Amino acid sequence: MSLIDTRRLLTGPWLWRPAQAALVLWAAFTLSFAILYALPGDPIAILLAQSGEPGTVDPAKVAELRARYHLDGSLWQQYGGALWRLLHLDLGQSLQTGKPVAQALAAALPSTLALALAALMLAVPLGIGLALAGYHIRRPAVRSALQNAPAVVVSLPTFWVGLLLLQLFSFQLHWLPAMGNHGLASLVLPAVTLALPGAAMIAQVLGRSIASVSQQPFVQALRSKGVGPWRLLCGHILHNAAIPLLSVAGTLLGNLLAGAVVTETVFSRDGVGRLAQAAVSSQDIAVVQGVVLLAAALYVLTNLLTDLIYPLLDPRIRPGNRP
Repeated sequence: MSLIDTRRLLTGPWLWRPAQAALVLWAAFTLSFAILYALPGDPIAILLAQSGEPGTVDPAKVAELRARYHLDGSLWQQYGGALWRLLHLDLGQSLQTGKPVAQALAAALPSTLALALAALMLAVPLGIGLALAGYHIRRPAVRSALQNAPAVVVSLPTFWVGLLLLQLFSFQLHWLPAMGNHGLASLVLPAVTLALPGAAMIAQVLGRSIASVSQQPFVQALRSKGVGPWRLLCGHILHNAAIPLLSVAGTLLGNLLAGAVVTETVFSRDGVGRLAQAAVSSQDIAVVQGVVLLAAALYVLTNLLTDLIYPLLDPRIRPGNRP
């Protein structure tokens, strides 16, 4: 084996990527633990208040609850114990329900995945269509409006867009239900709300990439040979311009997960978003950390898949082509 082959083996993504993924998950766990520990209030006191317990309770019961949920030690003892349980794939128990956090996440995840998938199916064609229209239309005013629209949409608050859609399509036109998880009709408005920022991000990245690729020498050569504009765009420019979209896949996934928290709250949909919102309000530390770790794991997995797919689309960065 040559020195170059050995260097490629030792620096291959299959070696350093797992370590990087573990570091990201550890950082997400540690940061969420520190923030939740620093929040004012006592999780056990909140639990007793929500359960209707009187102001004065038996100290023995409080101590028993603290011991049951591993809240009776110092900061470092709680952190070390939670980290040790995590290494054994134990996410702990929910403070509010007493059920395992993994069970709560498994019950809430399908609804959120359905919402995210529906939003993604809307965002991709909408974003690509907007970028293509901004490139193809020659009228300066219309072209400028299409190219600037994504920046405007990205800046709009998700909750404001959701409330606007609710007011128009649910309360005034009565076309779609305002809340709940009942049927495909209840998925339309949340999916559109969540898809608009994603479509704007795709349109921004793809629009800039199309403008850059269209100035490449091979494009000028194809134009000089008489290749039509649509054939040139769809057959040559778009293939090369779409590659940078992979670099924002992780960001797009993060936006979908973050937007799901707001969207599920606005539309009263059950899912990971509402689970996280309820857990934060009650300082249910185990559930919040479970949601954070789930989001971090999905982010890491997306970026890992991106690294694996990227060389298939762009031969220039394949390991065999590197010096």
